[in-house]
Formats: sequence, structure tokens, C-alpha cells
Amino acid sequence: MRREEYKGKLIEYLKKNLKKGYPEESLKWALVNQGYSRTLVDSALNITHKELAEEVPVIKERPIIKYEVLDENNKPVEIKKPWWKFW
Repeated sequence: MRREEYKGKLIEYLKKNLKKGYPEESLKWALVNQGYSRTLVDSALNITHKELAEEVPVIKERPIIKYEVLDENNKPVEIKKPWWKFW
């Protein structure tokens, strides 16, 4: 196999296992211990990160963060604005 074919297979392997939740470092060192060069594995990891980042959906709207303060009985407490923040 050529270097690009190895890299393609490594990228697919890394994508599959990163999606499963395996840590990046353990995958990297497992491949290095199997005989792959560090530069090839690092290059494949960089490409994998770029491809995975493209798959993530873009959030178009900002999330609304709501919060409330609760007292010791878990009842909401009304917070009054200071007089200087009314305007």
C-alpha cells in the first residue's frame, strides 16, 4: 500500500474510535506501537480533527441561559434590581 492509502485507513480508524469515545492519546500510541510512524499518525490525527469539525452542526442561534435563585425551601427568590439599574 502507498502512504496515502495508509493515511486514509488510519483516518477512518481514528474517526470510528474517537466517535466511540476512546482517548486520542491511547489511539495514537497504540498505532505507534503497532509500527506506524509518529508523523503519519499525527498527520492522520490532524486531518481527522478537521473532518470531524466539519461534521459538527453549526449553532445558528445563541442559547438562552435562564437561572433562578432558590431559598432553603427550594422556592424561587425574587431578586430586585438596584435603583441605579432601573434604566
